[in-house]
Amino acid sequence: MKNQLSDRINRLPVSQTLAMAAKARELKLQGKDIISLSLGEPDFNTPDFVKDAAIKAITNNYNSYTPVNGYIALREAICRKFERDNKLRYNINQIVVSTGAKQALANVAMVLLNPDDEVLLPAPYWVSYEAMINLAEGIPVPIATTIDNDFKITPQQLEAAITPKTKLIFFNSPNNPSGSVYSKEEYRALADVLVKYPNIYIISDEIYEHILFKGTNFSFARFKDMYNRTITVNGVSKSFAMTGWRIGYIGAPEWIAKACNKMQGQITSGANCIAQMATIAALDAPVSKIKFMVNEFKTRRDLVLDLLSKIKGFKLNEPEGAFYVFPNISYYFGKTIAGSKINNASDFSLLLLEKANVATVTGEAFGAPNCIRLSYATSQDLLVEAIKRISNLLNS
Repeated sequence: MKNQLSDRINRLPVSQTLAMAAKARELKLQGKDIISLSLGEPDFNTPDFVKDAAIKAITNNYNSYTPVNGYIALREAICRKFERDNKLRYNINQIVVSTGAKQALANVAMVLLNPDDEVLLPAPYWVSYEAMINLAEGIPVPIATTIDNDFKITPQQLEAAITPKTKLIFFNSPNNPSGSVYSKEEYRALADVLVKYPNIYIISDEIYEHILFKGTNFSFARFKDMYNRTITVNGVSKSFAMTGWRIGYIGAPEWIAKACNKMQGQITSGANCIAQMATIAALDAPVSKIKFMVNEFKTRRDLVLDLLSKIKGFKLNEPEGAFYVFPNISYYFGKTIAGSKINNASDFSLLLLEKANVATVTGEAFGAPNCIRLSYATSQDLLVEAIKRISNLLNS
């Protein structure tokens, strides 16, 4: 029977992070000792005070459909969190709770983009941004960066990329996959460009805001001249080790929040009732409650940077946040290792999986074809063993 799938789904790429994780699981089932450094998932358990709130919600019979945009109590907690942590003042009608920050981002793309609208993507960028833009019939426009400038775009690059068709730009700081963090001053320089183009909207993806190794994260919407054009996206997956709970949210101009609510009402409706009640406890807690996780991630970062710096051909920046390293490995392009010719980062990543039993993700998936991403959201022992395997393979 002829394939009757839509052109839309046939054009949609598979998420490379999820594909590599699936490949690693498949090899594990075959008995191979795979160390996965591919998924961006904290290896900590969800804090007990959050789990206690979920148990209380179950006991109190929270089991009905939730409001599409989230419980009022949760939206109030999100408003408190935004004011406390980000110095942003939203009202509950500017908040939409979704089934993960991924859905929140997709909602925004779907309600803002028309066919052929251009969307600027500072590269490297999270793998799903490009797919979301394509689904919304927009046109992704990557802005290339290099490891030498810490994977950050300049105001000159931003200005050069803007056309009459530009509708949206994605910012992500701390960044997945590079771990780079934009300072207030760097963001202000970019805002000075955008202020000249009032029809461009900004998505500020701040999902890693608390996994920061120095200073505090700066929210783009704090600039008064950007507030009414910025959609701030966040969630509890990374900072609170709540990936499977699937709660994300936006703070946005009310007309955009209303449109996202309308979109979500026809796709999934409201997010899980128990997870929403647990999220209230997470967001109302002082940030100090998760400091132990951040401290451990910093220790792991320093360990990984030290070990990788001893491998010839790995060019590194120093990530200031998130839990990834994103080395440039183009030194190996054109070389043959363990019988395999390395033409690109995908070949290199596949080599590490097949010959060293270490799962990583090719930088091509993030718009940075000279790099690979390694997640250090796993134990120090496994990180040491994984990098030892990589080193042994490349030195052989």
